[in-house]
Amino acid sequence: MKLTIIGGGGVRVPLLVNGLVQSDLPVGDIALYDTDRERLAAIAPLAGRFAGRARLTVESTVDAAVDGADYVFTSIRVGGIERRAHDEQVSLAHGVVGQETVGPAGFAMAMRTVPPVIEYARVVERRAPKAWIINFTNPVGIVTQAVTDSTGARIIGICDTPTELFEDIAHALGVPSATCRFDYFGLNHLGWVREVYDVSQGGRPLLDRLWTQPEQLARLYRAPLFDATWLQSLRLLPTEYVYYYARTADAIANLTRAGRSRGTVIEQLNRQLFADLKNNANDPVRVYEEYLAVRDAGYMQIESGAPAPLERSPWSGLTGYDKIALQTVRSIHFNAGATIPLNIVNRGTIAGLEDGDVVEVPCVVGSHGARAAMSVGPMPDAVADLVVQVKDYERRTVRAALTGDRSLAVNALARNPLVPSAELADRLVDALLFA
Repeated sequence: MKLTIIGGGGVRVPLLVNGLVQSDLPVGDIALYDTDRERLAAIAPLAGRFAGRARLTVESTVDAAVDGADYVFTSIRVGGIERRAHDEQVSLAHGVVGQETVGPAGFAMAMRTVPPVIEYARVVERRAPKAWIINFTNPVGIVTQAVTDSTGARIIGICDTPTELFEDIAHALGVPSATCRFDYFGLNHLGWVREVYDVSQGGRPLLDRLWTQPEQLARLYRAPLFDATWLQSLRLLPTEYVYYYARTADAIANLTRAGRSRGTVIEQLNRQLFADLKNNANDPVRVYEEYLAVRDAGYMQIESGAPAPLERSPWSGLTGYDKIALQTVRSIHFNAGATIPLNIVNRGTIAGLEDGDVVEVPCVVGSHGARAAMSVGPMPDAVADLVVQVKDYERRTVRAALTGDRSLAVNALARNPLVPSAELADRLVDALLFA
């Protein structure tokens, strides 16, 4: 089996390589490709330490990397982490949420990212037409939508946010996640758990137990994101990114008070990591693991106003992009039929959205790819309008990214619920894309 990673200079590549090689998959070759040759030169030797029995190669062209691949992982960041930090600061300077996947910063990232990912997908179509593209590239939903709309490549979008929430809910309920079926629906970084069923007890619903225990609800999220009373009234458990929509003013206030965004913090951490790797650290694996620990501890700390870095949950080893990627590839390769939340084409799964819309739902994964595990039907009234609006924004953003048309870009950003006016959208498009 040959695996290709486009974006092979990414900081999570060694983690992905380790997970894939340590599994029971027959991994023979791993090809890395990245336009940033300097980063790739630093990451490739570190990834090689985790490659084990697999032959790891660094390719100078995407065609060579993709040739003969069975799975192609796309994980690119156009403009680098520096551009993320810039986009988030510009957004905050205009009084709106600064976060790389939602709001104006997410829009800017999508506009830069969609064209090259589509070109990569077309290379996969030509050079490895039977390969599955496993897309990590953010914003995952928009990028997966663009590739689906514009090419015939086989693509599945991956995010670890839903599975992290599933594990947190299961532990709050005191039941193994493996015995649970999660009724989950939404878009990437905009999803909710509606109910949890215990399949070991005939599909008994479990969430009533949490609605009557506000202290358990308060401890469900690592960061102080949602008020227990609000969750009780909503009777849905949102993924953490819903925070930016539900508590927009708080997110802006916390980020402004901190004087820096998450992107700025990661930019500093990355600079130190690559400096340490370049200086021939005695133990690069230890340096890398320490980097990951610090990075993970700061997740959602600034935005939520948490006073200190957040502790990792005891079950965090069960989640993560690398774990979801491994589960997905294994289930395709072995036709295992595992149920995994993924980004796929709607095809009537969520009522109120178009059949061609990419949505995020639990999927049964096998040699056929990923299919929705259940019909979601109509969304709850409390969140339906928001999902419909964000999906409309995503569609418009894809069209704008494909054409590069400024008026389409303004039109798309004005539809984003975190941007309060068309006039502000006009100014932000210039500040983020044309400055």
